[in-house]
Amino acid sequence: MRVDEPVFAAAGRVARGLREVTDDLAALHRPGFWAVLITFEGAVTCARFSDVRPGPPPPARPWIGPPPTAWTTSLDEPAYHRAVGTIREHIAAGDVYQANLCRVLRAELPDPTRADPMALAALLAAGNPAPQAAALHLPDHGLAVASASPELYLRRAGAQVESAPIKGTARPGIALGEKDRAENVMIVDLVRNDLGRVCVPGSVTVPALCAEEAHPGLVHLVSRVRGRLRPDVGWPELVDATFPPGSVSGAPKDAALDIIRALEPTPRGPYCGGLGWVDNTTDTAALAVGIRTFWIADDALHFGTGAGITWGSDPAAEWAETELKAAHLLHLAAGPALVGRR
Repeated sequence: MRVDEPVFAAAGRVARGLREVTDDLAALHRPGFWAVLITFEGAVTCARFSDVRPGPPPPARPWIGPPPTAWTTSLDEPAYHRAVGTIREHIAAGDVYQANLCRVLRAELPDPTRADPMALAALLAAGNPAPQAAALHLPDHGLAVASASPELYLRRAGAQVESAPIKGTARPGIALGEKDRAENVMIVDLVRNDLGRVCVPGSVTVPALCAEEAHPGLVHLVSRVRGRLRPDVGWPELVDATFPPGSVSGAPKDAALDIIRALEPTPRGPYCGGLGWVDNTTDTAALAVGIRTFWIADDALHFGTGAGITWGSDPAAEWAETELKAAHLLHLAAGPALVGRR
């Protein structure tokens, strides 16, 4: 495969043969297989591919990434601590119950001209397998994304729609606490409300609440919210009602987004957005929440990490959670020469 060939990979399939790219979500109702990327700020890219086959991500060349020590952060530890304190002040004032506070990491690439996101995706698949992993490369549109997301934003099968928010993170063997469960339940209520805006009344249910799931180096609390879409609801209406995902924004969502915009100095971009596919031949779709996600821009590799802040948050513990979420993936992104070495 050429490093400049448009390609998408997810769910054990690889899509080639790019036919069109649009920012119109309504296009997802047209026949074909679509890759979808929505940045946290709401920029939409829908790419229709004609050749979809089973297989892993096809690297064009080996991945050479930055060493783990090369990364800088949009919020350093003291700034992150202060921002946690500000969110707690908003909670005390009754402005918000919870807000997700994130930081964007950046590292210069050793050779940006040879950087292939599909090669990075293959490393992630081997070293950090994730149920919602995906990768998208549209060279002519400046998009190069590789994600090892464990979190489902939206899954559709006909009129059935499901979301699986993650809230609560710990190392294996460390018990998740009441703060984690309370945080998860708050976000489940938000997701129920979001889906209730576009689903048949009475159809929204919670098949799983605060279930523990093991992932490489982490344990998460995961819930599932399910509903049946009204006949008049299409992709534009569904995304408008549910985006950005509640687990990476906060509750109430609008107030949390205002706080995020005030406290985070760098746009999140693909991180915390939506990444996935829509297949109109089978009337199915799956979009991940764009966490555990790398993207290439401005000759550098970028990665986001964050934590949900509640009244019970300890600034040092929340910073440590962002470090925990990032450490293993930044090690993998250094490249094969460093994988297995610490």
